[in-house]
Amino acid sequence: MRSYVRGLLSEAERKNGWTLAEATGDAGPERMQRLLNFYAWDTDGLRDDVRAAVIEALGDARRGVLVVDETGFVKKGTKSAGVARQYSGTAGRIENSQIGVFLAYASPHGRALIDRELYLPKEWTTDRERCRGAGIPDDVTLATKPVLAQRMIARAMTAGVPFGWVTGDEAYGVDTKLRMWLESEGIAHVLAVAKNSMVVTMQLTKARVDRVVAAVAEDCWTRMSCGDGAHGQRRYHWAVVDIRPLRLQEWGHWLLARRSLTDPTDIAYYVCFGPAGTTADELVRVAGSRWAIEESFQTAKNETGLDHYQVRGYQAWYRHVTLSMAAAAFLVITRDAAKKGRDSRRRRLVDSLVF
Repeated sequence: MRSYVRGLLSEAERKNGWTLAEATGDAGPERMQRLLNFYAWDTDGLRDDVRAAVIEALGDARRGVLVVDETGFVKKGTKSAGVARQYSGTAGRIENSQIGVFLAYASPHGRALIDRELYLPKEWTTDRERCRGAGIPDDVTLATKPVLAQRMIARAMTAGVPFGWVTGDEAYGVDTKLRMWLESEGIAHVLAVAKNSMVVTMQLTKARVDRVVAAVAEDCWTRMSCGDGAHGQRRYHWAVVDIRPLRLQEWGHWLLARRSLTDPTDIAYYVCFGPAGTTADELVRVAGSRWAIEESFQTAKNETGLDHYQVRGYQAWYRHVTLSMAAAAFLVITRDAAKKGRDSRRRRLVDSLVF
């Protein structure tokens, strides 16, 4: 395992069983394959250790944000667990691929992936023989992507992860069951929704979010940055509208809109729930935090081989992805330690992630 993670951290262009074996001087990939497929070790326990290390280094109870999103892994053939012709945001089209749903933790100190679930399409969960062929246990049944996201958020809560907000894109925001569950748990959130999503206005009528925002006066739009991007500050026009007047006294509901500075027809919409008195600046900050998971995907794919695996089995997918997350967390924690000075606590965190 130590060799595998060090291989993931190496400068090898492709990080599969063969190249990782070569990096450690093995004649073939057999040991690496046994690590993923046969050896007995606690995959979810390692996930929990990665999460704990990330939180100890980056945790922030007030400004911490949990970000949910998915990423695609383009695959050939039909035997890899969960593979199907489905939309892959990575490819930008329908492709033969696997889809992983991930949870990232973002704070002013950094960001990292802390949990993961493999999405299984209905064509898999209704074919138990096919599932058994890929090592998928019989008790693993159909779960939508928002349900997988809810499971990971619940695990983070049980583990005591310090966070103030949850955010995610339309795939999760349009799921009213997920939003209602977050409210029932008292979890503040800023979730993107489609333009035809319905909300309850302050007049107690239902309306599409794009029509609510179309009625906003021009002087209600404010130019603000939602954080740093690859080319500097990400600046947009933003507007906030109160919605759902029937609410608990200590909570508020808002519709947040983000409009391009150059194209006024390019508008994104977010349904928000949070403590009463939450400012527009805070809602915008949380909405902008969603980009943290995209950056985490990029780091893990480019630097620690998140999508370089050549495995078919269900367990092997989780093991490779978890080890890649451990390697990526090592990079995040090392970078944080370099910025703040390598005190003993951070040295211990770094050492724990190289076993």
